[in-house]
Amino acid sequence: MKSRTINIHQDLIEACRKGDRSAQFKIYKLYYKAMYNTCLRIVNDTAEAEDIMQESFLDAFERLESYTGEGTFGSWLKRIVINRSLDFLRKEKDYISLEEEQIDIPDPIEENREEEITSQVNEVREAITRLPDEYRVVMSLFLLEGYDHEEISQVLNISNQLSRTRYSRARQKLLQMLRENNRKKAFSYN
Repeated sequence: MKSRTINIHQDLIEACRKGDRSAQFKIYKLYYKAMYNTCLRIVNDTAEAEDIMQESFLDAFERLESYTGEGTFGSWLKRIVINRSLDFLRKEKDYISLEEEQIDIPDPIEENREEEITSQVNEVREAITRLPDEYRVVMSLFLLEGYDHEEISQVLNISNQLSRTRYSRARQKLLQMLRENNRKKAFSYN
């Protein structure tokens, strides 16, 4: 039996249900950054992410009656954003079926100075944006949004195994890209 979540913004949600535009604006201000970032990680295009995020809010305000209180409002809204982002990708590109392959797991990163860590984090973020959509989406949902493979398979309408395969391939591709960057850096220093 699912229990209702007590939402700290319940008064704003109720006002939105009554069509209060100022309450809608307050809800928007509370959630837009997180929803934009979620969308951007999936579609990898700032203009499209902005459009999809805006459409998601409009959709959420129109369907507010379907929010039952099971789970937080933010998670309900995030689901709308993720679904709209995935719909965009489906319209733009066909997904490629992938086969599973073994990957090498890298050695843990040694403790470095803060600047080096920040540089490495930025390098990883940049590399993630260059991954193919089917890899980037699964990696973002798994690592950044906290979904498990079963949830990802339901959201993307793929098998659990394919979700795991895409994640493994994404990791492998990401590691390959990072190794190439390191080789280029080492070569440029010589």
